[in-house]
Amino acid sequence: MSVTIGVFVGSLRRDSFCKKVAATFHSLMPEKYEMKIIDISKLQMFNQDFDEDGTTPKEWENFRKEVKELDGFLFVTPEYNRSIPPVLKNALDIASRPYGQNVWSGKPGAILSVSPGNIGGFGANHHLRQVLSFLNVYTMQQPEAYLSNIVDSLDEQGNISSDRTIKYMQEIAGAFDAWLDKFIVK
Repeated sequence: MSVTIGVFVGSLRRDSFCKKVAATFHSLMPEKYEMKIIDISKLQMFNQDFDEDGTTPKEWENFRKEVKELDGFLFVTPEYNRSIPPVLKNALDIASRPYGQNVWSGKPGAILSVSPGNIGGFGANHHLRQVLSFLNVYTMQQPEAYLSNIVDSLDEQGNISSDRTIKYMQEIAGAFDAWLDKFIVK
């Protein structure tokens, strides 16, 4: 049985630190998981009228179906103004609607917040936890994963090369594997 974990990256920037973290994290997870990057960049902004008027964008329908088929979630987010980026919140809203059709519900997840600053996206991490709690995503509580000063962990090619950061990410990957094992029937 293949276990597919959807990876949602909250930064759309071409050279996003979050994308680099997601790629490294993928390489640290056991092979029993398919880590699938889910593109949220093309989702039109959520407007409830579309669902109510029967004009739901095809991209929303496809996205909801894709999320529903996932076994779990990994959210890799930067911090924008002490919160999560709008593109990530938009994706969460789209797949939790229409009312009563929340496709996030009942599945395990984890958060990695990433920042070039000292606090590692603490505000974004906790705002995202608040939203995921309401959406009934069983979010891994420990270890909380804040990757601060991420620029210091990159080599000249922009890859994560810091032994300390990789070791920390290995610990998070191990904890996430154990967390997923509690929820996913093999």
